[in-house]
Amino acid sequence: MVEFPKSRFFDRNTQPSMFTLVLLASISVLAMNSFLPSLPTMAIHFGSTTAIMGLSVAIYLFSSAILQLLVGPLSDTIGRRPVLLPSLAIFTFASFACVYAPNTETFMTLRVIQAFSACAMVVARAIVRDTNDTMTSGSKIAYISMGMAVTPMFAPALGGALDGWFGWQANFWMIGGFGTLIWIITYFDQGETVPIKTTGFIKQFSEYPELITSRRFWGYCLASAFSAGSFFAYLGGGPFVGSVVFDLTPEKLGIYFGAPAIGYFTGNFLSGRYTTRFGIDPMILWGLSIIFVGMSLSLICAYLGYSSVEGFFGFMIFIGLSNGLCIPNATAGMLSVRPYLAGAASGLGGSISIAGGAALSTLAGVLLVPGSTELPLLLLMWTSSLCGVGIILYVRRRNKMLQINT
Repeated sequence: MVEFPKSRFFDRNTQPSMFTLVLLASISVLAMNSFLPSLPTMAIHFGSTTAIMGLSVAIYLFSSAILQLLVGPLSDTIGRRPVLLPSLAIFTFASFACVYAPNTETFMTLRVIQAFSACAMVVARAIVRDTNDTMTSGSKIAYISMGMAVTPMFAPALGGALDGWFGWQANFWMIGGFGTLIWIITYFDQGETVPIKTTGFIKQFSEYPELITSRRFWGYCLASAFSAGSFFAYLGGGPFVGSVVFDLTPEKLGIYFGAPAIGYFTGNFLSGRYTTRFGIDPMILWGLSIIFVGMSLSLICAYLGYSSVEGFFGFMIFIGLSNGLCIPNATAGMLSVRPYLAGAASGLGGSISIAGGAALSTLAGVLLVPGSTELPLLLLMWTSSLCGVGIILYVRRRNKMLQINT
């Protein structure tokens, strides 16, 4: 780890500011969920269905997963800055192009290209590890995530309002505009945090097996994946439940849809405040336990016939709280396994997590057919949280065996 001077905004000779890192981590989330309340409107525009248009979430996530596999070792080899700026430019172009998509196929293709935004999240996390130790990384990633939690808190509501005022295309004008702004800020504030290396990209990429063979790395990846998986399942099935089961308009759906962000903000604050005191493993376990309890209560209420808009979306706050406690600490755990492969670990770990989320998002869309209630979605999310609890209990046992203090 190289020592960097304290951050000074727009000074590339110092660490990038927390503000810049928050923006880099947030742009992918903005592109993922701001337009979700517009899915019914977009389905009408493209002559498709809400379920088909909902696949744009899974396509975006699968593409993000693939890109993260490549961008991690690439940023370890050529540097963070040369990866960030072109990725943001490609993302911004694709966002503006979505406005002019003539059909569903073109729109889905542009969503694949939009996934370049995921590179910013990978590199932002790697930058944190470049400049901080393990415990501090968990805390700092949590604070960054707390900042980016503002995005899912307001983006769906803003997206629904823009749809009602100007049409669904306004969402992508907004996303492209933010992409342009973040590119400019990154250009002036983000210096290079990776020492010059002689190792080539192929050699760096070939070191993935060193991570893959680590049971601890897999444990942290899967804990993060199952925690995030509940949220991604919500992204895939939530618009259906809101618009079809509860008959909400895009504007109202946008307001309710941001409920998990309330918990996410709180969870990240708690992670930032207490990770260095309690350690990353207990924080992950508490997070996954909270989502398991929350989904259990939601399932019971739905099964007994006490379904309501407020009840369904209110329990989603548990998902956000869980992710806020779990994901920053699980990420710090992934990066701590092989610190000198921080970019590769960030990319591979993020890829595994997002690929699992994409699968659950797709499965949620498959399970929710005309006439469905919210029960299939809740059961899927409950199962994901249960698997996560089992995984982190194994990781804690493994760390005790190896006498590793986390």
